[in-house]
Amino acid sequence: MNKRYRVTLTAREREELTALISKGTAKARVLAHARVLLQADESDGGPALTDGQVAAAVQVTVRTVERVRRLFVEEGPEAALRTHVPGARMYATKFDGEQEARLIALACSRPPDGRSRWTMRMLAGRLVELEVVDSVSHEAVRRALKKTRPSRT
Repeated sequence: MNKRYRVTLTAREREELTALISKGTAKARVLAHARVLLQADESDGGPALTDGQVAAAVQVTVRTVERVRRLFVEEGPEAALRTHVPGARMYATKFDGEQEARLIALACSRPPDGRSRWTMRMLAGRLVELEVVDSVSHEAVRRALKKTRPSRT
């Protein structure tokens, strides 16, 4: 089977990964990724196991093995061991401070006639009507209100 991403560790990289594992003070995910790299090593003296064998030996999924291989080849050993980029969000927040304040004020206000309380969908719709935001889901409203925990009576 031809692998697209082949892990070939230098002697120094192999020593560093082995030292990282033997210390055991790093995060569990980092240690697992280090074990994946060591087991997938195809250089001279490396085990050169298949993805399935590596996954079974390290007790991770085959997809994790594939991802660690790809990161190692494309971005280097540091990227393969990194769990996440600090401060980087996968998505932008929907509300800024002023918009969130308007949401809270609306949630604390009297509900529409015929209703005993605001629903998340009603709040989302009303925020769009008032042009506080262009569009917003009820889930984004729920998350914003969960953060603040206003007393909606």
